[in-house]
Amino acid sequence: MMEKVKKIKSGDVRTASRLIRHLEDGMAEARATMKHLFPLTGHSHVIGITGSPGAGKSTLIDGLVESFRKKGKTVGVLAVDPTSPFTGGAILGDRIRMQRHAEDPGVFVRSLATRGSLGGLAKAVGDAIHIMDVMGKDIVLVETVGTGQQEVDIINHSHTVIVVLIPGMGDEIQAIKAGILEIADIFVINKSDREGSSKLRRELMAMLDMAPLSSFPAGWRPPILKCDNAFEPDGFVKSLEIMSQTIDDHYQHLIKHDLLGTRVHRKSAVELNEAIKCSVLEPVLAKLVANGELECMIEKLSKKETDPYTLAEEIAKRYLKAK
Repeated sequence: MMEKVKKIKSGDVRTASRLIRHLEDGMAEARATMKHLFPLTGHSHVIGITGSPGAGKSTLIDGLVESFRKKGKTVGVLAVDPTSPFTGGAILGDRIRMQRHAEDPGVFVRSLATRGSLGGLAKAVGDAIHIMDVMGKDIVLVETVGTGQQEVDIINHSHTVIVVLIPGMGDEIQAIKAGILEIADIFVINKSDREGSSKLRRELMAMLDMAPLSSFPAGWRPPILKCDNAFEPDGFVKSLEIMSQTIDDHYQHLIKHDLLGTRVHRKSAVELNEAIKCSVLEPVLAKLVANGELECMIEKLSKKETDPYTLAEEIAKRYLKAK
């Protein structure tokens, strides 16, 4: 086990990939390894990137990777993809993403499957971030699927949250519905050459103007950046340079105003919650499934012979010795 830790600390991609896969599969050995890795974490700047499907998040990340590499920073990328209904794995996969970075030892790209996880975030994403952290990645970019209102969960894993929007898709309404206004540290209007770009920017500014001052910790008002079309290389590269600098500025703002600890505290609370579920809830469910009791309970519920609250209380009394 300690040999695995040593290899991951040295940046060994194969060992890290295998451990992430084992975490996705829920292997106990993988969780045991994480116990040794966790004390070594806390050095990476974690950046969450979310937004509507088709907003161009992957293209932006591809460009940001290059921008950060030019600054000499190592980068890890976690692309949280939809789950294949046949294999249970990530449909898109890291094989078709960012191929030009494949040979760069300073970049590690890994796909994670949501596997039914609400909010488009894979269950193993927190641990995968830790693994990339221990590998020595200065920056960890987390791209989410971009579906559902629970997409705001990205804030529980990130120091900086970027929300990507594109004109002409009703994004201003979606931003309000999904609570994106509350989680965004930086807004990016991608494909800003499209008609409606200025209107979208005005809508976002209006929402920010209506927000209470408490929404802007220590005075950080989320900037609204425009990103040129990727098919116009000069403008696109310049937009990415501005974006990467704004990301750095936000991180420094968190440090300067002692806000980083608040985000780490929130992340720790989520991790503890997940760990408790893993250690307490999952073994109970596994036993109920194995002995067929869970199916019997579901049948009773379907026939309205009992209710879920009574069943849950019975299970709690039996397995947790609750009174």
